[in-house]
Amino acid sequence: MNAQGWLLDRQERLRALDRHRPWLLDTLVAIPILLFSLPSLVDRPVSAGIATAVLLPALYRRRRYPFAAFLVTGAILVIEGSLDAGVGGGVVILVMIFGVASRGTWRSIAWTAGLTVAELIAEVYLFEPRVEHQTTTFFLVLGTAAGAVAFGLVARTRRAYLIALEDRAARLETERDQQSRLAVADERARVAREMHDIVGHHVSVIVGLADGGAALAVSRNEQTAEPLRLIGETGRQALAELRRVLGVLREEDADPQLSPQPGLDDLDRLLPSVRAAGLPVTYSTSGDLHALGRGVQLAVYRIVQEALTNTLKHAGRGATAEVTVAASSGEVRVRVRDNGVGIAAPANHGLVGMRERASMYGGSVLAGPAENGGWLVEVVLKEPA
Repeated sequence: MNAQGWLLDRQERLRALDRHRPWLLDTLVAIPILLFSLPSLVDRPVSAGIATAVLLPALYRRRRYPFAAFLVTGAILVIEGSLDAGVGGGVVILVMIFGVASRGTWRSIAWTAGLTVAELIAEVYLFEPRVEHQTTTFFLVLGTAAGAVAFGLVARTRRAYLIALEDRAARLETERDQQSRLAVADERARVAREMHDIVGHHVSVIVGLADGGAALAVSRNEQTAEPLRLIGETGRQALAELRRVLGVLREEDADPQLSPQPGLDDLDRLLPSVRAAGLPVTYSTSGDLHALGRGVQLAVYRIVQEALTNTLKHAGRGATAEVTVAASSGEVRVRVRDNGVGIAAPANHGLVGMRERASMYGGSVLAGPAENGGWLVEVVLKEPA
């Protein structure tokens, strides 16, 4: 950890300690004042003890009631000056001025400034008339008070800045979570639309075969005509329900076509377009891929499509990619690797879509920097039994 990180860590720990035990810092401030007041407590125990007993509660309550604590301390300072009690009111008043400037309202700051000037005039010109160079002393003490105001305003500005940073970080985290949830919902809707087409296509085929079989059975006067007719009727009802339930997920201007979605054979048409976009791609397969179901083939196609899209966006100029699809032992393994810079956008919607598709088939997604540079996406899908 560098020096800046160490300082920030210590600062955050100090802030956490102050939030949980605010009395601890107040006590650290009060101890030097009590030590400074010990001679007065010995010489004039009654007056100095009363003044100290009033100052300490004000000191401990200055954060919650900064202007009231300043007024109490100012009154003690006036009494101290008139009675020569000497209990350290001048030191405490600087702490109170700092508290008002850092935590009080702007009106209370203005009142504090005016009362401080009036108090300093009374202290220098009325209570201490024998002090030499009164004007110089006045402006010296006034500058000290102005310094306390300046430090208070700096603390106020810094606190507001840190609160704004924390609020912005929380807002960004909320927006990132919302974008991730929206991406998941969008991907699920997209998968549902695609499954609508796939299932609708197959149901349409079933209906057509049933109707054809029923017509043939009627012509041959066979008893299977009625069951086949019922299969066709049930299939049409299921198709209507499917269109009604899942068709609402389409865009309003989309025309639901019950045509098969892309499969593994369509990768041969996808890869040339990727190469034309400037990304050389090699493609290899192993295993009996054509025996895979249409849903699994669609998932593989979309995963390869998303991975290559991310490569085009983030791999950089001169990158190349390798795509491997292998089927064995009831699993389909998709591997897409590039040799680019290996930078992926945070909360990438493509990766969210890959994980959603993999979860549909009990699979897993591994995405991250490759060992020898570049980016690697490896997806394992379980083929349905």
